[in-house]
Amino acid sequence: MIQLVVLDMAGTTVADDGLVEKAFTQAIGAQGIESGSPKYDGMLAHVRATMGESKITVFRDLLDNDEAAAQQANQAFETAYGMLVDEGHSAPVDGAEDAIRELRSRGIKVCLTTGFSETTQQRILGALGWKNLADLTLCPAQAGRGRPYPDMVLKALLELKADAVADVAVAGDTAYDMTTGVRAGAGIVAGVLTGAHGNDQLVAAGATHVLESVRDLPGLLAKTEL
Repeated sequence: MIQLVVLDMAGTTVADDGLVEKAFTQAIGAQGIESGSPKYDGMLAHVRATMGESKITVFRDLLDNDEAAAQQANQAFETAYGMLVDEGHSAPVDGAEDAIRELRSRGIKVCLTTGFSETTQQRILGALGWKNLADLTLCPAQAGRGRPYPDMVLKALLELKADAVADVAVAGDTAYDMTTGVRAGAGIVAGVLTGAHGNDQLVAAGATHVLESVRDLPGLLAKTEL
């Protein structure tokens, strides 16, 4: 029986609507790399492929492990994303809040995770009125490492006292979310089609189920408990 659900935010419970790419364009522009250039196009392809990964890790990869440049780009990204949130561009995925409330009403604990910093995560939660929606929220720095490592899932298991990893369900919209769930040993690893990656990518990364939306997750869990 599933006791804990670990949910991704952007693309899974929070509509992305291109915000990550918009913030990336501003961040990488601060490094002198112009939109539309061959180098920019290659970097954007990498960002799309690694959706869900810790953003500082992405910038380290893009900037050849130049730590100062990566930190500068990451800060520019977080600032740009935060401004977009403050301007009202952050919105929930349809049915996500109801799904979370339904899960908790059944006694299932919920953790919301992100590849953003804690500051940006809390900014999003505040904008949506979700500060108290989940039992726990985590970002990579709070757990040790971000996706595709299993740290946030395992941290949630310890903090919320699930009996075993087999009693955990992980849901997200990216291949990295799926890899995280698989590496953690989660009993259910569910991909959703409201974000970055499609059915084939999610299945190839280890999804046990693929759903149209996170709103379908309570129904899936109810079926698996029969």
